[in-house]
Amino acid sequence: MKKKAGPLFYVFLVVFVLFVMFPFLWMLISSIKPLTELFGDKAFTPYTNHPTFKSYVSVFVDYPFLRYLWNSAVVATITTVYTVTVASFAAYAIARLDFRGKTFILGLVLSVTMFPQIATISPIYIFLKNLGLTNSYLGLIIPYTTFTLPLSIWLLVTFFRKIPSDLEEAAKIDGATLMQTYWKVIMPLAVPGMFTTAILVFIAAWNEFLFALTINTEEKYKTVPIGIAMFQGQFTIPWGEIAAATVVVTVPLVIMVLVFQRRIVSGLTSGSVKE
Repeated sequence: MKKKAGPLFYVFLVVFVLFVMFPFLWMLISSIKPLTELFGDKAFTPYTNHPTFKSYVSVFVDYPFLRYLWNSAVVATITTVYTVTVASFAAYAIARLDFRGKTFILGLVLSVTMFPQIATISPIYIFLKNLGLTNSYLGLIIPYTTFTLPLSIWLLVTFFRKIPSDLEEAAKIDGATLMQTYWKVIMPLAVPGMFTTAILVFIAAWNEFLFALTINTEEKYKTVPIGIAMFQGQFTIPWGEIAAATVVVTVPLVIMVLVFQRRIVSGLTSGSVKE
């Protein structure tokens, strides 16, 4: 028999949600405040009596914000597709095929994620500079893969290990090749895990700052995080525009997570229970 949650639980839940959502709500309120209310005594009020959308208009009129959004979308999408595709093959090989050194390879893959970005930015920049890939989409996609691919492989190995091996044996008996087994039997069952991995990779590439700041210095190749960081006037910092741009960037990610939350939860929990 299920126990009903008491009123104290709901009070705690409301407080927790407000605590987590407070930065975003404050940014949303700041984005619709007029300039006179962003400073002084009214700067700390959680409401405004004179809402305005001038900051949102300014973001798209006074700044090349659409260009920033396009750059981030291109880089994040290509990085996600490439990373998940390569990671799925590598994870399938590690999880389902028998060969020596699987544990060592998986540990090596995981160890790559332990290096801080600041320690790798210098050699990666020199490498890309020598190849002439700075100030290009490919110049960001390559380094983004260095920190998204290892984590993707690690996550997908868990999902592939959960799939019963009897399905592969049945496909082999029916005459299916290794690739046919992967495409027609294994991959459809691993879609929740691959979808979850793709969401995590996309968000990581969308929000990345350090590589984008160092590698792409030309205005036409800047991504959203760098574009927002460069929002500044000659004598002042346009906090209203920064808040509006932050809301515009965050809302699509929030909607995407809410729409696909069932698939994300299904992917994250698959493999957590031994069957």
